[in-house]
Amino acid sequence: MSISCDSFRYHDNVPDERVPLFVRLPREQAAALDRLVDSTGRRKQQLVSELIADRITVGHAEVINNPPEEILTLEEAAGLLRLPVDALRDRALAGELPGRMFGEEWRFGRDALIAWLALGETPHPETLHGLGGSDE
Repeated sequence: MSISCDSFRYHDNVPDERVPLFVRLPREQAAALDRLVDSTGRRKQQLVSELIADRITVGHAEVINNPPEEILTLEEAAGLLRLPVDALRDRALAGELPGRMFGEEWRFGRDALIAWLALGETPHPETLHGLGGSDE
């Protein structure tokens, strides 16, 4: 038995207008798609079809590189810095991060977080004790 790799012949045998598509997505995108399915109750096929419908025309595919979000939520900021959300929240509450609280929600400027990160870790006073700090 031989299996043809010719997708056109395979697609000719598909009875309706739909054609199977198999893709590998980065884990984060696959997880986001799963969350979208869970929150909307719609099928992945329907969501993917709608997401790409306005980007593909016959003979042309347009890929738009969306710039990163300028303003981030606490969860997005933690993802950017690759830190646990609780650790980021603690630093923000202590005033060690460039962010603002609006009601119960934190917002962070992406560029400000990257600049903060580039400055390096500020030692805590208890860390300075015994290292020539002012407590000696």
